[in-house]
Amino acid sequence: MGLEAVIEEIRDKAKREADRIRQDTLTERAAILSTAQEKAERIKLAADQEVDRQTAHIMNQEVSSANLVVKRQLLNTQKELLDTVYATALSTVESLPGDFHRDALKSLLAKAKAEIPDGIVHCNRRDNDALMKILAGDPAFSGYTRGDPVDIEGGIIVESRDGELQIDYSYRTYLDGIWETGLKDASEILFR
Repeated sequence: MGLEAVIEEIRDKAKREADRIRQDTLTERAAILSTAQEKAERIKLAADQEVDRQTAHIMNQEVSSANLVVKRQLLNTQKELLDTVYATALSTVESLPGDFHRDALKSLLAKAKAEIPDGIVHCNRRDNDALMKILAGDPAFSGYTRGDPVDIEGGIIVESRDGELQIDYSYRTYLDGIWETGLKDASEILFR
């Protein structure tokens, strides 16, 4: 075997070794790239899921916030309407004819007499003359004297002579009591 054959054999062996190394490198590179690609896909998928989750969370918050704003506006509108109904009811009762107020004063005085049989009776300026006539004309109310007019829509306020006890039978007080007990029913009727 000559030197040429030995050189040729070394070259062939080196070429095969180089091809094998090249092939191993290509295989390893493909495996590394495949692993990196899989990892990148997992990261991308996780990021997409996080974006979807965050988007859904933000959307839910915005929808909840919008619903809250709408509900608050609805409740404010309902309250304004109820306040208008209350004011209208009070105004309507206040504007009833004089004989209604006179009869109401008599009835309220009779009710007050059970709690304060002797005292000072206050009413608004409109009903002042009617109160004087009732007190002067009915001996059942002889224990009462007329007090100074007060700023009420109607009805009476009776206080004991010593000033320790006071009963408020004004229209507003009655309407407030009715309003408190009937507000839920009124709301259900008005806002179905």
